[in-house]
Amino acid sequence: MEINSGDTAWVLTSAALVMIMTPGVAFFYGGMVRAKSVLNMMMMCFGAMATIGVMWVLYGYSMAFGNSIGGLVGNPTEYLGLQGLMSEDAVAGSIPAIAFVAFQAMFAIIATALIAGGIADRAKFSTWMVFTVLWGTIVYFPIAHWVFAFDSADGSVRGGWIANQLQALDFAGGTAIHINAGASALALVLVIGNRHGFRKEPMRPHNLTLVMLGAALLWFGWFGFNAGSAVAANTTAGVAFVNTLAATSAAILGWLAVERVRDGHPTSLGAASGIVAGLVGITPAANSISPVGAVILGLITGAACAFAVSLKTKFGYDDSLDVVGVHLVGGLVGTLLIGFLATSASPAGVDGLFYGGGVDQLWRQAVGAFTVLIVSFVASYIIGFVLHKTMGFRIDHDHELEGIDRHEHAETAYELLGQPGVRSMSGGFARATTTSGDRHDTSAAQNNEGAVNQ
Repeated sequence: MEINSGDTAWVLTSAALVMIMTPGVAFFYGGMVRAKSVLNMMMMCFGAMATIGVMWVLYGYSMAFGNSIGGLVGNPTEYLGLQGLMSEDAVAGSIPAIAFVAFQAMFAIIATALIAGGIADRAKFSTWMVFTVLWGTIVYFPIAHWVFAFDSADGSVRGGWIANQLQALDFAGGTAIHINAGASALALVLVIGNRHGFRKEPMRPHNLTLVMLGAALLWFGWFGFNAGSAVAANTTAGVAFVNTLAATSAAILGWLAVERVRDGHPTSLGAASGIVAGLVGITPAANSISPVGAVILGLITGAACAFAVSLKTKFGYDDSLDVVGVHLVGGLVGTLLIGFLATSASPAGVDGLFYGGGVDQLWRQAVGAFTVLIVSFVASYIIGFVLHKTMGFRIDHDHELEGIDRHEHAETAYELLGQPGVRSMSGGFARATTTSGDRHDTSAAQNNEGAVNQ
């Protein structure tokens, strides 16, 4: 097929939009943690950009999009070092293959960065960096192959089993990105353990302005994430763009409604979290449902995730920044709702249960979603357990209390004299009386009284 310059420009622009989402995650997560952990949180996100970016060039793209080995993984040597992909003859649809490489690289990066929020405040940076290499190789690249690698039209290239044999729909990564990252975060939480003071001390966000900024960058970049997944400047991209807007807007309302009923007041943290929940939910369904269906999906996903974030307190697992409650649950809800809300009037051309399609698509969605969940959780638990026993995945108790930024990076985010719990310029610490990071301590989160919480 001849290269289309408009499609190429759109995909490269979309790649840049998706790239800005990882700094967006860094801001979003950074604002939600305690002041003594914000730099480490951002470093974990940027660290994932470093390792995955290199691995993607060396062998990651080949494992994800090379000719399939049994439907499970692409041939890692086929595009080793991206060989053969810089030629004018190397095309992916109507764009240069190397442009598609760039676009998909950003997916791999953000999928890895999302996991960091589950183990905020307490993970060794060096071990985290090793984890990103192992997780990308063993978990993400093969699962991306399952979901995103399609058989070629002439049958010369075989893709992954979820996309081709199961035929579950996942337009932009509800399974490969969000269920995958959420299940992996849960596994690491169980391996590493809870933060000291979890369920005993308030751990509220230290900077809600950063949280809102991060949410805004995520929403902006997500238009490239979803609409760019059309891999062309066409009607499918337009549908995905509008559905991303509709679902996300509705999810904010769904989350805030739950907060208003449950807690008595809507919060800025809830609005930001609703944005992310809606974006997660619409990701797999962006090309398969109508804009009205996107509103319904957004309302359900926003409300479901708002309820889900309280499960960590009930069940006692310390998912610090609600990666499980937002990404795992949001990914599951969005993926499964395709089985109900998909319509043949959409570019995907499939009818779900509510449009007379029966349960055929629903069972396919369920098998794909729960397979990714189980495989990701088990593999991530094994990787995390081995690293924990060999390198040590958790910082020392005293270093955690003192602050992971100071111990792991010899830096602090804020040098403000006179604030409780903030290190002075001379290196001493003022008395620390509060902690931050718990989204459920909403009254405190909205009443920081100008203090930087340590």
